[in-house]
Amino acid sequence: MTATASAAYDDESDLVEFDEDQHSTPRRAWVFGIWLVLAGIIGEIAAFALTLEKIEVLKNPDAVLSCNVSVFVQCGKNLESWQGSLFGFPNPIIGLIAWMAPIVVGVAVLAGVRFPRWYWIVFNAGVALAVVFVIWLATQSIFDLNTLCPYCVLTWSITYPTFLAVTFRNMAEGVFGSGAQRAGRALQPWVAPISILIMVIIFVIAQTQFPVVQSLF
Repeated sequence: MTATASAAYDDESDLVEFDEDQHSTPRRAWVFGIWLVLAGIIGEIAAFALTLEKIEVLKNPDAVLSCNVSVFVQCGKNLESWQGSLFGFPNPIIGLIAWMAPIVVGVAVLAGVRFPRWYWIVFNAGVALAVVFVIWLATQSIFDLNTLCPYCVLTWSITYPTFLAVTFRNMAEGVFGSGAQRAGRALQPWVAPISILIMVIIFVIAQTQFPVVQSLF
């Protein structure tokens, strides 16, 4: 009787563990999908705002832009620099196109679409390229232009967590092999803290280069 009861208890424990995993996976997918949609929308808003500001500058070089908060917190200098049109056209156009991808993927995830492994790898590579581009823009803005563009900072603040969320999700789901699954699951709750730490480091570095805070008062 004791052995039977023990076996029954083990079966019940397995069932509970299975149910918890079944419930947690859809919940993670739901949160992940919502974030991709929100990030994409915010990215589109920032890119659209910068595009409007760029058009305003082209129409009137002496225009007072809404994003020019102070000498050091502004977007005018960034938009007029060669870094602001790295590929021969304004960088915000890249954002208008690129931020559609997270929205599409996020909506698909919420709809229950299951993408093949290669799709997630390509999507992860695209987000990684976005992070590399953002890091380069941040270094140019801080060390060369000596400015913090408000809409640019908004874009940075969603690019980093999007990259981390996609990468950790893919690790947890075995996209990069079974060996990375445990690490991915452990890292998923740390997307927000790591992203906040990155942005704090960026602001601290910027503050050491020019008086960001002082220029606001």
